[in-house]
Amino acid sequence: MSEQHFASGPSCCEPDLDHHLEAFLSGLTQAGYAENTRRGKARRIVPFIQWTHTSGIRLCEVDDLDACIDAFLASPGRRLYKHRSALQAFLAYLREAKVLPPRPMERSTADALRHSYLEHLQSQQGLSAHSIAAYAVSVRGFIEAMHLPEEAADLDARAIQRYLLTLSPEHAVATVKVYAAGLRSFLRFCLLKGLISRDLSTALPCIGRCQPKPMPPILSDEDIERVLATVDRSSLRGCREFAVLQLLARLGLRASEVLALRLEDVHWEQGELLVRGKGAQFDRLPLLQDVGEAIVQYLRVARGHSDSRQLFLSRQAPRIGLQDPSTVSAIAHRALERAGLLPRGRVGAHIFRYSLATRMLRHGASLSEIAEVLRHRCIATTQGYANVDLERLRDVAQAWPGKQEVVQ
Repeated sequence: MSEQHFASGPSCCEPDLDHHLEAFLSGLTQAGYAENTRRGKARRIVPFIQWTHTSGIRLCEVDDLDACIDAFLASPGRRLYKHRSALQAFLAYLREAKVLPPRPMERSTADALRHSYLEHLQSQQGLSAHSIAAYAVSVRGFIEAMHLPEEAADLDARAIQRYLLTLSPEHAVATVKVYAAGLRSFLRFCLLKGLISRDLSTALPCIGRCQPKPMPPILSDEDIERVLATVDRSSLRGCREFAVLQLLARLGLRASEVLALRLEDVHWEQGELLVRGKGAQFDRLPLLQDVGEAIVQYLRVARGHSDSRQLFLSRQAPRIGLQDPSTVSAIAHRALERAGLLPRGRVGAHIFRYSLATRMLRHGASLSEIAEVLRHRCIATTQGYANVDLERLRDVAQAWPGKQEVVQ
């Protein structure tokens, strides 16, 4: 097959694909891929490079590289899935290295509006990646349901309220509150960009909670030690899990905060840990001995080499920083299950944060001291974390005059 089947761009200097293949395979080595994986990819990419040479195809002039791959795979003896995945990874590397032009992006007007809004959240409001992801989910369905931006002129308060009502039966109250917050933000963005002529963010009602939020089960000091004892610290996986659990249990970090830790955030000489909290908030916490020893063990034994500056890496190639807070929650979930302490319902890393607050309270710490450790800006937030149980109320309650019993 000749190059005219794919090429329509201007003439260019064809890159040395053999040289770039070596660099690509070297990158796989640095990312932690096994030798047999690298050899397998090379076995599938080399015939493609040879095929482009014999067919007279210059990749830098090809507009539709997917069609080029299809033509190559049409040859007999190609294992389609493994060949395609290897070739797509190699071409993605060439684009990232700017050897090939970037893939053309074809966005619908709805996608362009959503992308513009998410960029605004990052560049103008400085929201964290976790918050942006939550808002992205909130607005995706709304944009589709309201046929935006084409029908933005028809948007009114009643339509917005109807949309929110359709979500309420399908989601928990807390989820609906997140959706409402995201929609308020998006509607203010639409006003800023001139898509709507008046502020419709006020059309969204405040979402109340009919019942107080139930507190999760609390882990005692003995429970924490029991959870930590279940970790196999002699394994690579166990070293990482133990360090993560120490950060959750001893310092009460959020899952997203564990995920965001970088190598330079551990200040060994000062004995401090820099924590990147909510709302671009930076705090310094004492690096407790147990926590520091667990991190040292992980760095020495299990982390390995990587170009990533994140503290915690994926165990399998590519060896990059952990990408989702759910990974941290999964570590907590498995440890609780091994210890026989897994409560009913959805349980993640936050149970350690709640437990730390309650244990501190039972050991005599004030709410202001707990708020400082948990880095709460409002003391009311800390009150929700501190689970004051009935036994503690019996200890501190004053007897009513003339009565012998305080709490029945």
